Amino acid sequence: MRPDEFLRALDLLPAPLHDRALALRTYVRPRRCETCQAVGDAVRVALTAAQYDQFGSAGRLLDTAEQLATRHDLACRPEHQPGRGQVRRWAETSAPLIAATDASWKGRAGGIGYVASDGRYGLRSRRPGRTDPTGFSRVLVSELRAVEFLCTAYDTPPVGMTVLVDSLPALKYLHRWQGGESGAMPAGYDLRPRHAGMQPTLVRLAELVAGRPDLTFAHVKAHAHHALNEAADSLAHMARRRVEEPFDVRPRAHDLAEAFLRDWHAALAV
Repeated sequence: MRPDEFLRALDLLPAPLHDRALALRTYVRPRRCETCQAVGDAVRVALTAAQYDQFGSAGRLLDTAEQLATRHDLACRPEHQPGRGQVRRWAETSAPLIAATDASWKGRAGGIGYVASDGRYGLRSRRPGRTDPTGFSRVLVSELRAVEFLCTAYDTPPVGMTVLVDSLPALKYLHRWQGGESGAMPAGYDLRPRHAGMQPTLVRLAELVAGRPDLTFAHVKAHAHHALNEAADSLAHMARRRVEEPFDVRPRAHDLAEAFLRDWHAALAV
């Protein structure tokens, strides 16, 4: 269900059901977890029932969705997923939320990373196989995947968040999607459904960006001593190296993010 479809269907619900469905919005996005997917299915069917004025059925379906979500939510919150973490001391910062993303490739090993001023960070490794859907725009697609990885660190990306990227081609796609060209994709990118029928990563990102004019995407010069960009770059490199050199990435990633975030917030204070 696209964001615009969800919002149109949401408007059909009376106030109490409207608020309950809105609170479950994150589950409507494709999820790899079977229980989370079941929550999303119940919400989608509830919205369909509302289109036929079956508000009693919609309420019962939302009851089911809420019960499943309450029992299962903590196991699937993004900060508990592998490759993600948060430096808690910055979780309650009042400064505007700014994040940076980056990607790294060498040979057939790749990595992506992000860090946000509220302490959240993430990194993910990638080694494409023979059926890899990336196409020949490998670096560009990875830069955009890093943005999607950042956005999914939140149930819903916070209003007014600024995302810094050091790839001008990636920035161009983000602006095109935000301007309504959500069908535009890097050359060679495979648009066929992924595992369990999930939409391709960049398709999901394009639909999210198209519905969020409040998000700001901006360019930052690479290797110019910008703390957040340097942190995202280092996390992406760490993820790439881990493909060939197995090591426990968690403490290294946390310490790295903590050091760069300390520099970032110290500079803000000055």
